[in-house]
Amino acid sequence: MRILLVEDEIKLADEICGYLKGEEYVCDTSPTFASASENIAINPYDFILLDLGLPDGDGMDLINEIKENQENAIIIILTARSEISDRVEGLEKGADDYLPKPFSLLELKARMQAIVRRKSGWNKEEITIGSFMLDLGNKTVSHSGNPISLTKKEFNVLHFLLIHKNRVINRYQLAEHLWGDHIEDDYQSNFIDVHIKNIRKKLGEFAPVDWLETIRGIGYKIQA
Repeated sequence: MRILLVEDEIKLADEICGYLKGEEYVCDTSPTFASASENIAINPYDFILLDLGLPDGDGMDLINEIKENQENAIIIILTARSEISDRVEGLEKGADDYLPKPFSLLELKARMQAIVRRKSGWNKEEITIGSFMLDLGNKTVSHSGNPISLTKKEFNVLHFLLIHKNRVINRYQLAEHLWGDHIEDDYQSNFIDVHIKNIRKKLGEFAPVDWLETIRGIGYKIQA
């Protein structure tokens, strides 16, 4: 999943992004209001972690821009402000959660995962699609208790499409999810198509996978 971290404390931003990249997220940073506004207008994000105290503006004012340009982005406010009124204002404007500084990176990750599960209707570490079950903890897929051997990249592609079910995901988004900042130059080759083909073949030995749709010329979608 792709994250924009809006944080002017460079050391803290490096620490948070380093941790998230280690957890296989793609993380961009914006140290100012202006750079955050530019990123929000150009790049699609799954999460925006938003500090309020920016050197050139109030992060609270970015929430409206996020809502206009990033309809599906999840917003978590990260700030040292302790006033209840600030928390209420942020939530009323559309933020999904509020995490006061200082905070544990483990808690940040847990809150992010909890929001994704809640918004997707998933309250467990197991997801079912058709007659298949994904175990998010162990990163395995099974059918009626029978394990299905997917590679790490194949599992990540399937999980990413499930997170964005009923939305078309293009090949670049899938490639960026797999390779992050080191995205392959030839992402438009058949690498992604090969992963999808392998997923269909392996799952198709157990049951139909007609819910995994190809959107010709664009990418793929899980219709659930």
